[in-house]
Amino acid sequence: MALTTHPPRAPLWRSTVGKKAAMAVSGLVLLAYLVAHMLGNLKIFFGAGELNGYAAWLRTIGRPFLGHEWFLWMARTVLLAAVLVHGTAAYQLSRRDLAARPTGYRHTRARASYATRTMRWGGVILGLFIVWHILDLTTLTVNSRAEQGHPYQNVVASFHTWYSGWIYCLAMLALGLHIRHGFWSAAQTLGLNSQHGNPRRDRVLKLAANALALLLTAGFLSVPIAVMTGAVK
Repeated sequence: MALTTHPPRAPLWRSTVGKKAAMAVSGLVLLAYLVAHMLGNLKIFFGAGELNGYAAWLRTIGRPFLGHEWFLWMARTVLLAAVLVHGTAAYQLSRRDLAARPTGYRHTRARASYATRTMRWGGVILGLFIVWHILDLTTLTVNSRAEQGHPYQNVVASFHTWYSGWIYCLAMLALGLHIRHGFWSAAQTLGLNSQHGNPRRDRVLKLAANALALLLTAGFLSVPIAVMTGAVK
C-alpha cells in the first residue's frame, strides 16, 4: 500500500500569518515599554531630584541578585530584539505585498489606506529617531551640554536646542499614528476583534487604539514642549 506523503510545512516565520503574528507580539512588547517610558518621563514635572532618582533606581533594579545596570541591559536586549523582529517583519511583508501586485496594476482607488502608507513612513521615521534618541540622551554623543548621571539636566539641555525639540515632536506625532493603526492591526492579527461582525467590540477596540495613541502622544510631547516654553527649566 502506497504511503501518502505531504510536503513539509514551511516554518511559521516564512508565512504571511507568522510574520504578522511576530509583528503583533513584538509591537505589544514595544507598546508596554512605551507606556512605562512615558510615565517615567513625566517625573520631570516633579523636579530634578525625582527624575534623577528614578533614573538611578532603574540601574539598581534586582539588587543584590542582579549587578549594577544588569536589569537595564536585559531590558535593552529584549527591546532590541523586539525592534528587529518588528522592523524585519514589516519590511518583508511590504516587499511581499509589492511582489504580489500585478504588473501594470492600475486602479483609481488607493491600494493601501492612508493609515497603512503612514505606517511605512512612520516606521522609517521612528527607526531613525531611535538612533538619534540614543545618541542624544543615552550615549550623550550629540548632546554637547550633557553630563553623565544627570538625566533631568540633560533633557533640558537637549530640548533647549531648537532642532532637537522639533525632531522629538515630529517623531512623537509619527509614533501616535503608528500606535493608532498598529494597535488595531495587532488586534486583528491576534483575533481580538470581532470575527462574526460584532460592531460593538470593534468600536471598543478602535476607541482603545485612539485613546492610547492620544494619551501616549500627549504624554511624550508634554516634555519637550514644557522645556521649550520654559515651564520646565
